[in-house]
Amino acid sequence: MGDRAILVEVAGLDAVLSLHARLAASAPAGVIDIVPAARTVLVTVDPAMLSLSRARAWVTDAAGEAPPRAAAAVPEVVLDIRYDGPDLEETAELLGVSASELTRRHAAATWTVAFTGFAPGFGYLVGEDWPFDVPRLDTPRTRVPAGAVGVAGVFSGAYPRETPGGWRLLGTTDAPLFDPAGENPALLAPGTRVRFRPVSAATAASESPAPTALPASPASPTPASPTPAAPSPAPGLGRDSPFGAESSRPDRKNAPRTERDAPAVGDERTLAGAEAEAAAVAGVGAGPARGAAALLVEAPGLLATVQDLGRPGSAALGIARSGAMDRRALGAANRLVGNPEEAAAIEVTLGGFRAVALADLWFAVTGGGGPLRLAGRDIDPYVAHRWPAGAELEVGWIERGARAILALRGGVDAPILRGSRAADILSGLGPAPLAAGDVVSVGPAPVTPVPPAPDAPWGAPDGDDLEVDLAPGPRADWFTADARAALFDATWTVSGAADRVGIRLDGPALARARGDELPSEGMVPGALQVPPSGRPTILGPDAPVTGGYPVIAVVTDAARDALAQARPGSRIRFRHARPTD
Repeated sequence: MGDRAILVEVAGLDAVLSLHARLAASAPAGVIDIVPAARTVLVTVDPAMLSLSRARAWVTDAAGEAPPRAAAAVPEVVLDIRYDGPDLEETAELLGVSASELTRRHAAATWTVAFTGFAPGFGYLVGEDWPFDVPRLDTPRTRVPAGAVGVAGVFSGAYPRETPGGWRLLGTTDAPLFDPAGENPALLAPGTRVRFRPVSAATAASESPAPTALPASPASPTPASPTPAAPSPAPGLGRDSPFGAESSRPDRKNAPRTERDAPAVGDERTLAGAEAEAAAVAGVGAGPARGAAALLVEAPGLLATVQDLGRPGSAALGIARSGAMDRRALGAANRLVGNPEEAAAIEVTLGGFRAVALADLWFAVTGGGGPLRLAGRDIDPYVAHRWPAGAELEVGWIERGARAILALRGGVDAPILRGSRAADILSGLGPAPLAAGDVVSVGPAPVTPVPPAPDAPWGAPDGDDLEVDLAPGPRADWFTADARAALFDATWTVSGAADRVGIRLDGPALARARGDELPSEGMVPGALQVPPSGRPTILGPDAPVTGGYPVIAVVTDAARDALAQARPGSRIRFRHARPTD
């Protein structure tokens, strides 16, 4: 699976759980994630610490080991459920049983979390004594409420948050299924045993919604899986994804330090007062300089989000890595202002961003190229600039590339979730996209000074033509020889459906050699998923950690930064990557 991951295929779910347990118990340094799915285990590594050849040898040894004689204690969760789902009667009729018989069997079954999938904390449950294979809804719902308990195929599951979805809903639970700030954020982690305990609506209203037990955290990373269908999935979503366009904007509870009532530019209130207001906003960052330096967003443009290098290591919980699309631009911008390369910054998509400084700041803009103006004067990218309090910065509409990085000395101060301040536009984790009126704080200034400008600064992307290296995908043999050739022979065009979740390409349809359905398996950023239409989509950093479309190839890690600057209309030619391991 590309140049940083291995996809291991086994016989079925029992073999998946067994292999995952052995890998989790013996993971060497350099393993980032171990992601179980329906019939596969995905292992992602940091090649600077663990080469793919050494990782393959470790996986092979673990696969050949006998299962442990004495299994470790298995965590168990009891979920109170009200069998009040809107699909209960219809599903029972479809299966040829009464509604009471269906709920009796659902509650009597012993369920195990096989893997997690389309959303953080969504566990795919398999039942030892569950006899049904339930078809999904013909027309997915645009809204499934948090806590809904559904069935689809051989699985059951509970929705941690409101999303679209195509599963048949049998009931509701009030249990807190996912808490990103918790030590064990996913209640239903892989390997957890689950029992459903029927309760009445009156009982549920009078008792605490907390489950009877919390699972221990998994011994190592372990992401996951299939997904309930969506009516209009975002470009990076796999088969049966429950997400549609309405779910792509997170709520604002974890936004960067913001204040909707911050003074507008020209307001008679003093800038010092505005700074004090910014410093008083709760829930963001820490340190002696909280809110001491900030900017007021006047216009976010098409999309402006807080990004750092993301949150690797949480895919087992269904959490995407996220982080800056163009990591090289992030590192360059941070170096220019003396920050650590991984400091959080603002990623501006296609431009149109305007903000005014509420204190004296240092900043640099890198990545996609377009007009930059400070206090009405043109300035250069890839140079550190002083930004006086009260002056307006404009990142104009990007003319070359697609994304610019605005780094502020001290880094953007936003809540840390799972080790990162990055915004995930699909799941809603991290800060919400910036909006007009937001006040963004920065952290304490680093000890290192602002370095002198380099003699030969890095340049913005030049033109709309890209050459991108591809490594073989795990399912290349699912496609015809002509399709595999066309992938490299054709010139592909970035469609208008391109965002942080995925980039959909226009070009020739890639025909399959196999027509059967692929059980969901682990995915990585850069994977080229090919849906039944034959038009590939390149998964982005916010894409779900599992998917059900076959992956014909994977963009190399080094090529992902250049790909981040592809904009609608950009032309892409693929070339074979040289083997690195």
